[in-house]
Amino acid sequence: MINLRDLAGPAGVAILGRTLMALLFILAGVAKVTDSKPVLDQMQAFSVPTALFPAVVALELGGGLALLLGWRLREVAGALGIFCILAAFIFHHDLADKVERSIFFKDLAIAGGLLMLAAQTAIQKNR
Repeated sequence: MINLRDLAGPAGVAILGRTLMALLFILAGVAKVTDSKPVLDQMQAFSVPTALFPAVVALELGGGLALLLGWRLREVAGALGIFCILAAFIFHHDLADKVERSIFFKDLAIAGGLLMLAAQTAIQKNR
């Protein structure tokens, strides 16, 4: 059980950080479910098989919820980190476009945070 005093320290900061990252994926998954056409159009435009769409939604919703709950953090954070790297290089690689460049580096920054979470979780598990 979490002690309320612990939430004011590193444990609380970790929960807040995981929650903020999780919201990104959960909300993106919900948006894809409620309006899939723009995403499917983008997938087609970049020659990404639209058959992957359900897997993307499952990863965003399931991974986001797992991240939020702190379940299997190493695996989930690693998978979401790799997903962000793939998204950056597949969809946002036009670095001459300021908006695309910004999204590209935000995706990489999110991936970096997720990969750090995966690594830190692995380190703590081995202690």
